[in-house]
Amino acid sequence: MKKELLVIGFFCTVISSCSVQRFLPPGERLYRGATIKLDKNKETTTSAKTLESKLNLAATPKPNKFLFGQPYKVWLWYKIGEPEGPKSFRAFLRSKLAEPPVLSSRINAKATAENMQSLMENLGYFHTTVQGDTTNTGRYFMKAHYTAQVQPQYHLAKVEWVNDSSDLVKLLKQNSQKSGLLKSGNPYTLSDITAERERLDLFLKTRGYYYFNPDYLMAYADSTVGERKVDLLMNIKKITPEPAKHAYTINSIKIFPNYSLAPGQLDTTKVNFETYKHLEIRDPKHHYRPSLFGRTVTYRPGSIYNSRQQNTTLNRFISLGTFKFVKNRFETPKDSTHRDTTHWMNVYYYLTPAKRNSLQAELDAFAKENNYVGTQVSINWKNRNFFRGAEQLGVKVYGGFETTSGDSVKNNDYHVGTEISLKVPRYVTPFFRIKENNFYAPNTNFLLGYELYRKSLFYTKNLFRFEYSASWKPNIQKLYNFSPVSVSYLQATGITDSFRHQELLEPALVQTVYSEVVLGTNATYTFNSNFRSKKNKVYFGAGIDLSGNIAGLITGAKGYRSKSVFGVPFAQYVKLDGDYHYTRKLSNNFDWANRLLLGIGLPYNNSRMLPFTKQYTIGGSNSIRGFRSNTLGPGSYKPSGQDQRFFQFIGGDYKVLANTELRIPFTSVVSGAFFVDAGNIWTKDTLLFGPKAKLTKDFYKEFAVASGIGLRFDVTVLVIRVDLGIPLRKPYLPDGHRWVLNQINFGSSSWRRENLILNIAIGLPF
Repeated sequence: MKKELLVIGFFCTVISSCSVQRFLPPGERLYRGATIKLDKNKETTTSAKTLESKLNLAATPKPNKFLFGQPYKVWLWYKIGEPEGPKSFRAFLRSKLAEPPVLSSRINAKATAENMQSLMENLGYFHTTVQGDTTNTGRYFMKAHYTAQVQPQYHLAKVEWVNDSSDLVKLLKQNSQKSGLLKSGNPYTLSDITAERERLDLFLKTRGYYYFNPDYLMAYADSTVGERKVDLLMNIKKITPEPAKHAYTINSIKIFPNYSLAPGQLDTTKVNFETYKHLEIRDPKHHYRPSLFGRTVTYRPGSIYNSRQQNTTLNRFISLGTFKFVKNRFETPKDSTHRDTTHWMNVYYYLTPAKRNSLQAELDAFAKENNYVGTQVSINWKNRNFFRGAEQLGVKVYGGFETTSGDSVKNNDYHVGTEISLKVPRYVTPFFRIKENNFYAPNTNFLLGYELYRKSLFYTKNLFRFEYSASWKPNIQKLYNFSPVSVSYLQATGITDSFRHQELLEPALVQTVYSEVVLGTNATYTFNSNFRSKKNKVYFGAGIDLSGNIAGLITGAKGYRSKSVFGVPFAQYVKLDGDYHYTRKLSNNFDWANRLLLGIGLPYNNSRMLPFTKQYTIGGSNSIRGFRSNTLGPGSYKPSGQDQRFFQFIGGDYKVLANTELRIPFTSVVSGAFFVDAGNIWTKDTLLFGPKAKLTKDFYKEFAVASGIGLRFDVTVLVIRVDLGIPLRKPYLPDGHRWVLNQINFGSSSWRRENLILNIAIGLPF
């Protein structure tokens, strides 16, 4: 009992120490928020909860945050103290952890009541009145009280455009009647009128009205028609300037692809233009092929000005990656009206080239979950205009070294490699045609690579790769990628006597040093709802990967590694992937994130398992976070230390992974998470890891389950993630003993060493 009293006393002392009364200026109190009392007219059908939420929008300022009755963030504000400067460490702490006090002198209840009354008028609750007052509470607090007499909301009786013979008003009237937001019977709200004005302005911008803006539209509300109805009369204002009343046609398009922002180097001379497909290009040194601009500019002289086409062209120029800055300008010629009364406009594009060649070096150090530590260095060279058509040629040279002393024999492994990539800003697809969306620039990619991997004391692997792919976006939410040719050739050499001796003890190890070629074709599709303000966010990815189908038909492959291409056995498989994410934003700003990932690999005929580079793995920082990678699965098999030493990957042909995570924001920078992960991998065959690894009808009994907590640090450019996971279900234990909840013992150092798994990563897990 004494201990409990001491704990309660300590807790009360801590809470009371957060009092800020002694810090407040003389005569000031701390604002505790507002209460709103409603006096509804009996004909007002809107719920009290909805009305209170609307009135709260105008109840300013917002009070400080309280915890156990104390303004803890204000206390931190005073305890951190006045910063030395806006960029000092104290200023950073104040902005991230604390908040300034909301003092009573800032509260003007009468003015706030008037704002509430105006808000209700704008929402159509005409003749509503609001009164405000304040009272002192507690030792140093103050609250505001508001009473609102709410009248019924008015609705639109009719929406009419004032008769006008101009083409502009006829166009506005026609579109408003067809697609307008303002309809008879809708509640009257000022926000709807504002939204309709902006919508009509955007519509006119696609019909040539470059100089128009929403302020030229007028809406007059007549609330005297009775029965709480409003007639809305629409028109353009008399002060609308003459240019805004006319649609403009593109007269000429001039492009300056070597424009410099440096003082004294501006080159906008309007001579020496080359004409290509009705575009005028000033490129006297021929740095770019004219066809580049012919593909990128999505309209031509003679077309009506259209803001969507302008935005599309700008986006395509920026997406090329060849130009550092892109801007455009519109100019009305002095004699802009021709005899046919057409109004004309000239367009100018100023493109500042990015540095053509760049060289970048990266140095990384890492620690893997299988006790390996090491370093990697890479050098990247890029040319952003290799064939004068904004093609990006990249050459990457890299090398890495890793070591471990976790085994009885110290291993020192290394790898070196190079990649040559070419990104072409058009579709190079001679055998099929991709329908192009003008807003998103097309891309065709080529990749050629080689890597040498040396497993110390055991073997050497040489990996050659070639891939040809195209990607396209029909809209902002969908992305397709198709690789008609994806070839990799794995050659194993330098096999040591030590490995051969171990192979006699574990015959399955021979699979790790087989040479093999993958003749692949793959396609992926992703959908992302992409609306961060929505409560529900959805991501879906699907993919198919095929290999050896045509080669199998030609050679008649029927048995395992029975047929070869150029003397090397080829892989045959069909691989299907599905990845679904659903995130729900809860009312308290928590995010509930979920993922379900399914992978199916079907090796057949010439293959009994997927190639090692195509196998599914499980465990680690983006998977089941209570198990290290290469320590879980397949199935109920538990990888041994020898497996982890000899196999570059410990994977399977099938995968199921499910994650759920509650993300809790603490500050704008720091957030926490509570997660549960479950899943496993399995093999189609018993070739590598025996019958325990094979997929059976009871696969669900072999799910691994883990849970844990985490922290995320959002440093603007990236998110640093720290997760601590513990296993709850171990599938490699005997059936009936796989749940290990009763074995959790945080006081045991041996248990902590084996079961507390720390994951440090960049970015969210899904």
